[in-house]
Amino acid sequence: MKSILFGLVGVLLMGCQQNPPSNNTTNESNIDQKVEELLSKMTLEEKIGQMNQYSGFMDFTGPQPDKGRAANKLEHIKNGLVGSMLNVHGVENVRAVQKIAVEESRLGIPLIFGFDVIHGYKTISPIPLAEAASWDLEAMKRSAEIAAEEASAAGINWTFAPMVDISRDARWGRVMEGAGEDPYLGSQIAKARVNGFQGDDLSATHTVAATAKHFAAYGFAEAGREYNTVDIGTSTLYNVVFPPFRASIEADVKTFMSAFNVLNGIPATGDEFLLRDILKDKWDFNGFVVTDWDSAGEMVAHGFVKDGRAAAKQAVIAGSDMDMESYHYIEELKALVEDGEVEEKLIDDSVRRILKVKFELGLFEDPYKYCSEEREKETLYNAKFREGVRDMAKKSIVLLKNKNELLPLKSSGQRIAVIGALANDKTSPLGSWRIGADEETAVTVLEGLEKYDQNTYSYSKGADVVTGETSFTQELNINTTDKSGFAEAVSTAKSAHVVIMVLGEHGLQSGEGRSRTRIDLPGVQQELLEEVYKVNKNIVLVLQNGRPLALPWADEHIPAIVEAWQLGTESGNAIAEVLYGDYNPSGKLPMSFPRHVGQVPIYYNQKSTGRPFLPSPGEVFWSHYTDEKNSPLYPFGYGLSYTTFDLKDLTVENTYADDGTVTVSVSLTNTGKRKGKSTVQLYIRDEYASVTRPVRELKSFEQAELEAGESRKITFQLTDKDLGFYDNNGKFTVEEGSFQVFVGEDSQAQLSGEFQL
Repeated sequence: MKSILFGLVGVLLMGCQQNPPSNNTTNESNIDQKVEELLSKMTLEEKIGQMNQYSGFMDFTGPQPDKGRAANKLEHIKNGLVGSMLNVHGVENVRAVQKIAVEESRLGIPLIFGFDVIHGYKTISPIPLAEAASWDLEAMKRSAEIAAEEASAAGINWTFAPMVDISRDARWGRVMEGAGEDPYLGSQIAKARVNGFQGDDLSATHTVAATAKHFAAYGFAEAGREYNTVDIGTSTLYNVVFPPFRASIEADVKTFMSAFNVLNGIPATGDEFLLRDILKDKWDFNGFVVTDWDSAGEMVAHGFVKDGRAAAKQAVIAGSDMDMESYHYIEELKALVEDGEVEEKLIDDSVRRILKVKFELGLFEDPYKYCSEEREKETLYNAKFREGVRDMAKKSIVLLKNKNELLPLKSSGQRIAVIGALANDKTSPLGSWRIGADEETAVTVLEGLEKYDQNTYSYSKGADVVTGETSFTQELNINTTDKSGFAEAVSTAKSAHVVIMVLGEHGLQSGEGRSRTRIDLPGVQQELLEEVYKVNKNIVLVLQNGRPLALPWADEHIPAIVEAWQLGTESGNAIAEVLYGDYNPSGKLPMSFPRHVGQVPIYYNQKSTGRPFLPSPGEVFWSHYTDEKNSPLYPFGYGLSYTTFDLKDLTVENTYADDGTVTVSVSLTNTGKRKGKSTVQLYIRDEYASVTRPVRELKSFEQAELEAGESRKITFQLTDKDLGFYDNNGKFTVEEGSFQVFVGEDSQAQLSGEFQL
């Protein structure tokens, strides 16, 4: 241990300019050659080491363990038996552990450092589902750029994002981490986020390698229950699940992460069809695949393999290149190869892929390139990032209801009551999956409102959402009994001109492991809302949540409803700007909001049943509920503005036979009194096909910001990629037939036309 301790002390004196080992210099033009040269020098154990990822297990700049698992991990790094670390961050720690790998292992191969930088590192952007509500691809790209710049300054060079899983089930907590229910929108967002993280030059110090996850179908967990079984048809797999992953490859994403779930009875981490046949063969993906946390080992619990040895064998044969925290590769692969059960060429293929990404990151040129204390100090919490995340937050807000134009608020002379524990919470708005952030760093709604100081504000908590300690890894205690603050809240509301009620989910009530069977307002909040409504009906309901909620009572009674999600560091400022009209809300829902949880999964691009409509009044034998409508409360693509828009003069020019395109155009006019942004959405329906098609499919959208009274022509072009689909064998086909086209501001668009192929 003396040499390790000496190295750890010495590294603190090092600058980032230290010369790396001479055999680690390279440039982009000959990466493949350098990879082969290095591979030829590696022992089997060292190759397997590159396929092994450990989580951070200590403070690398503090006292070092002398026994136990942590000490073994440290020895493994020294002996070249670790390829990557996750959850090691901060320049001091990253440089210390990198020094061990580079200067004490035989070949000096640098580590790649991974971390869950999902929607920010220290400066936090809105949760990904909220960002998806902006439909603003450039803003989402910029959000990922901010996250990458900040994280890379802390020594991180690999993020486990974006999550590109499509999901139709709001019960599943991880909907907050994705882009919603639609494969087209999800694909565009996947590309934007990958491009934001990786930039134009992966070797630049402000970019990080991205990960498309979770491959595949994780978002279709039965009953929305985390880690549950997935059982879907091939049509859904090819046409709904796969497109955002393919789009990520088009954006040159460097890594994939396998999923926890089974598909067709096979755990994704051990699924040769998914990882080799589809991803690496058919799609020609040349990056590497990392397992999710112990997902290789979990194949035993699935009942798919007998033990850890069998798990390692199945995972590597299937195409899992790097093992995250199961230990089975490092413990079992060498014997499996020596016993002839695993071909060494599979090991070589995985190691090539891993080394290539390390070369592309520039780690062989300078293993300490992400290790500047000066840059870290200048970058973390830099004020320039706050402007970017505030812009993203404003664009993410969706106006769901605004009866009698209660919003925007008058700027002076108003007594405003602010009610709800979330209105004064500085941590919950950061949302879930912000593990690098510091607590108490979000701007609250109350703080944002108080900057508009020509009005007076009275605050009352009303009721807690959760009680006791909150933790990313522990269950939350939801307040279902304590109503002791109701009386004060009601009293505060009585004399107010307007009541702003900030209700919803705690920031850790969604995310991984946070599935819910009830997706209404948690705890006693619905009762609080109804009690306040009895004394003052001028309520603006501001929702903070990580998933679609079922809000039938609020929709019926509350005049103004604002979907504000969990918006990150600048949450309160963004919400206040929208409430006061300094920013005209433009967000559109990326997921349908149900009337009742019993409708879930609910999504706009459903298939038609054989009995989709009521045959005649009073008959029962058609596809419906006896106690609720089929339609959502708020449909996919929906969102209001403080102005109004009109779409007319739809034209369809079918020149497909000549040049393979169908051109659709429409006139958009701002018919209100304010400048505003519209997201014009185009949907098609293939009326009959060899595999039934959805009743509507989003195929394009365009955002246009118009002054009051201004008009603009919006034009879309449809090509084979829009008009075709994948058959049940995964073959893309475009068939002759009749198509309908719909253009509007949400998925229930009524302006329509038709064409023939």
